Amino acid sequence: MFITKTTLEQLHSMSANTLSGHLGIEFTEVGDDYIVARMPVDARTHQPFGILHGGASVVLAETLGSIASFLCLKDPSKQTAVGLEINANHMRSVKSGFVFGKVTPIHIGRSTQIWDIRITNEENKLVCISRLTVAIVDVNR
Repeated sequence: MFITKTTLEQLHSMSANTLSGHLGIEFTEVGDDYIVARMPVDARTHQPFGILHGGASVVLAETLGSIASFLCLKDPSKQTAVGLEINANHMRSVKSGFVFGKVTPIHIGRSTQIWDIRITNEENKLVCISRLTVAIVDVNR
């Protein structure tokens, strides 16, 4: 499904000096139609009460969905993927360790893409479900 082939090393280098890099997000797996990344639950990603900040979960979700969208572009020199809408439902709190996000496609169209991102804890229990809608636009508009 991904048109642009990539490696974990390339994904990590794309994250250097970005919000996802600052939060410690690490890509761990790239499949034919999915990407997996993990994010630490620590002082960088806590909210004031010592649990994972919902916004950090959304950053993980949008990072995964945006990268997946980019990998589906027919010609990245002529098109780009921009977020239209993201939502997240938070089911379980996490105090420490890592959370893991997996992005899979719901719809890959010519002008829009919709992605499902499921975030789990180290026991593989669901922490957050997110959906990202992306617009595919011409670079030289």
